[in-house]
Amino acid sequence: MKINTRRRYFNKFATMMAAVTGAPILFAQQPPAGGAPSAGPAAGQPRRANHTHNGIYYFSGTGSNDGYPREDHVLVTDPFEKHVTRTMDALKKSVERAGCTMDSILHLEVFICLPHADTIPMPTGKARFDAHKAQYDALNKIYGTYFSPGKAPSRACMAVEWIPGDSLIEIVGSAQVVSPPPAG
Repeated sequence: MKINTRRRYFNKFATMMAAVTGAPILFAQQPPAGGAPSAGPAAGQPRRANHTHNGIYYFSGTGSNDGYPREDHVLVTDPFEKHVTRTMDALKKSVERAGCTMDSILHLEVFICLPHADTIPMPTGKARFDAHKAQYDALNKIYGTYFSPGKAPSRACMAVEWIPGDSLIEIVGSAQVVSPPPAG
């Protein structure tokens, strides 16, 4: 007896819809306006999605090594506070290049993780919770120094298992453009 699960049903439905509508069109990346092909990221480079739309600057993937040369990257074994400071500095530079200020940031999503390294044991149980709580407290102490009093944006903070690269923190968010950068 074969059991039809929701996943199986959805898979069949999605397959049928792709066949009816034309899968290449359904999943293809659309070219930018004007028909010119977009210049994708260099081979091996992550796709960055920072962009401005209707006066809002959307940024993603800001981490502790953004804007630093490879020889100056921090490692997962470096103190968490160093990761936070460098990430907030990179965020500040990014929003200012887009014509925003730290006080014009509307919303942030902050992802933090514990270091994954052979030399650092991974805590479990309550010790793991305490380690994440210590990171959260360190984040808040540094985070508050980057905004004027009462101007910190709404924020969500999530502890995750892993962040790509050697960063222990990554920030995604949006900001109101207050002075558009010159076109060039």
